[in-house]
Amino acid sequence: MNRLHTRLALMIIGIAAGIVLISTISLILTTHYHFSLYQTQAGMSHPFPELDYHLEQALMQTIVWTCLISIALAIFLGFYVARRISAPLVHMTRVAERMTGGEWSTRVVIRGKDELADLGVSLNTLSGQLQQHEQLRITMTEDIAHELRTPLATLKSHMRALEDGIWEPTPERIHSCYEEIERLTQLVAELEDLTHVESPGFQLAKKEESLSVIIERGVELVAAAYREKNVILRGAVSPNIRAYVDFDRIIQILVNLLSNALKFTPERGEVRVEGSEDGSHVRIQVQDTGTGIPQEDLPYVFERFYRADKSRNRRTGGSGLGLTIVKELVAAHGGDISVESGQGTTFTIRLPKG
Repeated sequence: MNRLHTRLALMIIGIAAGIVLISTISLILTTHYHFSLYQTQAGMSHPFPELDYHLEQALMQTIVWTCLISIALAIFLGFYVARRISAPLVHMTRVAERMTGGEWSTRVVIRGKDELADLGVSLNTLSGQLQQHEQLRITMTEDIAHELRTPLATLKSHMRALEDGIWEPTPERIHSCYEEIERLTQLVAELEDLTHVESPGFQLAKKEESLSVIIERGVELVAAAYREKNVILRGAVSPNIRAYVDFDRIIQILVNLLSNALKFTPERGEVRVEGSEDGSHVRIQVQDTGTGIPQEDLPYVFERFYRADKSRNRRTGGSGLGLTIVKELVAAHGGDISVESGQGTTFTIRLPKG
């Protein structure tokens, strides 16, 4: 950073010294010219020509000394101003170097309200975001490891028991292994889908679609599962509502919410999906009569790997990624999703029509 300070100082000194030297040379030449012109016009009538010479020399010496003092002052001020200008940049560089080393809590000390202060604010914001992303990365790695550990440990114990002859390879035990493999496959697929949705290059294939067709298709895809569990599924939508959406992704959102509702709705319970207009938006609601979500868990239901039901069993212990994917897809459409819970749970999606 001494190089920056030195370069700035030399630039300031060079500019100041150049101006002083040009001004000094101009003054010397101009003074000499006017004295010569005066002597030519006065001729021999001047009784003391030596005074003109001494006066010219005195003026020349004054100009030269003024030039030297000005250059010395320029050198002093150049280094001082360069230090004042480079100090915040040096500080920010050191903070950035510490951030590179993983010290995400490092912050820039901000003084003033100029452009350098704005740069410091931006660097602090970047540091905070990097710290948050690093924590999310660590948390996600731990969560993935935990999610993979459970089915892998189960498969390992089952395979070892079959290999050692402790278990007979009955259809039930083979099916149990198959279910664990399916759980791993689903987790990997959802991780891939979430990574794709969150990538900068993700794009929706949007076109104008009928909301009634969307809801009918979503209900049709999960109807068999609802009949198997003996849960009532009802769909209702106001006629002639259209929205500019990606049909496949909206179906994915709807199926995910309906499957989630089925998971937590007891037998002979009911789930309703409704579509309506809300000004310049369309609204889709999925409401169930299930067990509900505790109020303290509501702010976190869209976070990856978070589950209000901490169960790990195959019936209700999902991957914890479904609602995260739903939120990302809704946001990609320019909409928003909210959740309310009490006697049952209601998810509300608002999407712009155009």
